Amino acid sequence: MNVIVTGATGMVGEGVMHECLNCPDISEVLIINRKPYGLIHSKLKEIIHTDFYDFSPIENQLKGYDSCFFCLGTTSVGKSKEDYFKMTYTLTMHVAGVLAKQNPNMSFFYISGANTDSEEKGTGWAAVKGKTENDLAKLGFKKTYAFRPGFIKPIEGMKNTNKYYKYINWLFPIGRKLYSSGFCTLKELAAAMIYVAKNGSEKAIFEGNDIIEYASK
Repeated sequence: MNVIVTGATGMVGEGVMHECLNCPDISEVLIINRKPYGLIHSKLKEIIHTDFYDFSPIENQLKGYDSCFFCLGTTSVGKSKEDYFKMTYTLTMHVAGVLAKQNPNMSFFYISGANTDSEEKGTGWAAVKGKTENDLAKLGFKKTYAFRPGFIKPIEGMKNTNKYYKYINWLFPIGRKLYSSGFCTLKELAAAMIYVAKNGSEKAIFEGNDIIEYASK
């Protein structure tokens, strides 16, 4: 498989990229970043592109890929509703639209979030994520998948892990025991997506327990 990973300069995208590079079934990993990630690997290609609201200058470089793991995301904390909508919905839909045009047989994997609202009620982050999931499914990809992790335990050794995780990682084993669906590891998230990219799934939305189950297949 040839895959695209967005968000490799963030915690989730970086972890997914590394797991893809370690997967023998993946031949090429293309990352698209605003700034260089700084890794040389035989499987890795990188495009530096600063404007994620306009992929037209690089669209011809995006042909020939089987799956996209879309790991770009932002928190709604401290952002206006307009800015959060633009960074979550508008950006995602633009990038996905270009990829669907170039790769109609592509599977698109969207990192959403636990408690996303598929019915799009209200104006909060959950409704914006729900609208994004719903509209991605209309773009004409071979298959669109939404993954909804809660707390994600980072992979050790990654350079883009948020610093605050070292203070809260102790919560993971407790949370996993009490409420497993809300707690997965980044390795599990990546493994589940790679498994589905290889084998497909009738399921379109993957909640926390689904992620854990598919990661173990």
